[in-house]
Amino acid sequence: MNTVILSIILIPVIEIYIFIKIGSQIGAFNTILLIFLTAAVGVFYARFEGLNTVKSAMSQLIKNELPAYEIISGATIAFAALLLILPGFATDVLGFLLIFPITRKLIFGRYIKKFKDKSNIKKPYIEGEFEDIKDDDEQKL
Repeated sequence: MNTVILSIILIPVIEIYIFIKIGSQIGAFNTILLIFLTAAVGVFYARFEGLNTVKSAMSQLIKNELPAYEIISGATIAFAALLLILPGFATDVLGFLLIFPITRKLIFGRYIKKFKDKSNIKKPYIEGEFEDIKDDDEQKL
């Protein structure tokens, strides 16, 4: 079975099971409040982390380096914000894991090394070719 179809089926089932378990412990109203609270805090923190990622990417570009981690981090933060907006505790846990920089580096650290370009180091000279052109009276306008 396709993993996308399987996840579309299993994620809501897991979320409903967790809703029932938590709702029976703390009550339905408190469960709904907790869902809205995690969504609000998650979106606020996602915005904060997104702005930090943009600042870091700009500093990498100024240094003439490829912001590989920042690109992947930005996409991950957007996905984490989506997970935090969706109602559910399992998606919130996964969203919070993806939104914190420490866990992002642990998850995507080995993939970033593939995108780092070692030849991006600044050289003290400019490579190029040149050609001597003689000044002829015929070539002048």
